[in-house]
Amino acid sequence: MRTIKLPAGKKAYFASDNHLGAPTAEKSAVRERKFVAWLDQIKADAGVIFLVGDLFDFWFEYKTVVPKGFVRTLGKLAEIVDSGIPIYYFVGNHDLWMNGYFEEELHIPVFHRPQQFEINSTSFFIGHGDGLGPDDKGYKRMKKVFENPFAKWMFRWLHPDLGVRLAQYFSVRNKMISGADDVEFLGEDKEWLVLYAKRKLETQHYDHFIFGHRHLPLEIDLTETSRYTNLGDWITYYTYAVFDGKNLSLETYH
Repeated sequence: MRTIKLPAGKKAYFASDNHLGAPTAEKSAVRERKFVAWLDQIKADAGVIFLVGDLFDFWFEYKTVVPKGFVRTLGKLAEIVDSGIPIYYFVGNHDLWMNGYFEEELHIPVFHRPQQFEINSTSFFIGHGDGLGPDDKGYKRMKKVFENPFAKWMFRWLHPDLGVRLAQYFSVRNKMISGADDVEFLGEDKEWLVLYAKRKLETQHYDHFIFGHRHLPLEIDLTETSRYTNLGDWITYYTYAVFDGKNLSLETYH
């Protein structure tokens, strides 16, 4: 478990699911400027920032090439890290093909699996959320294919102009940004990330479970001392979580 001590007056921020690049570069640019403005605002009192996946609608790192665009976001992230504020990144199902660029160029640690953090003696279990919990066996099989080194090697042989455009087309066409299940609360007994969190609590206590992926802002008490928070998205809700060292709250950026 990684331990973080927030300096006096500093906070921890959490955000996910920007899907930059979708549905078009033009529409995405509006959301990107809003997100960059938020980053510019929170850097005044941020002690640490967690980006919990799907910052991009598609991301693939060739050995010498990364997808075009997002320079305002990448530049702002670099500025924040260079100022001394750590940022942690969790890959999502749309940007799981990260392989060193964020670490080498931005000095941002990247996690491909959920991680445990202790912030000011409060325990957090943090992850994007895809592939966790019961059901969704079809996606879990698909994820194994995408994570397979041979599949990544094969895709790398496609010219970036073809590979990136093809991947972006299927991502938007298949409505992977936000499906019908992501805009409707299913109930605690059917919310699969809630069920996953409750199962984790059977073996170890966490004060907070932080996930993205669902695109729906949610705050659910799992027990009297443990809470599940879904961060929503930066497509429809523009929500994020903030921890002031004692309390965690879900907020909306206006």
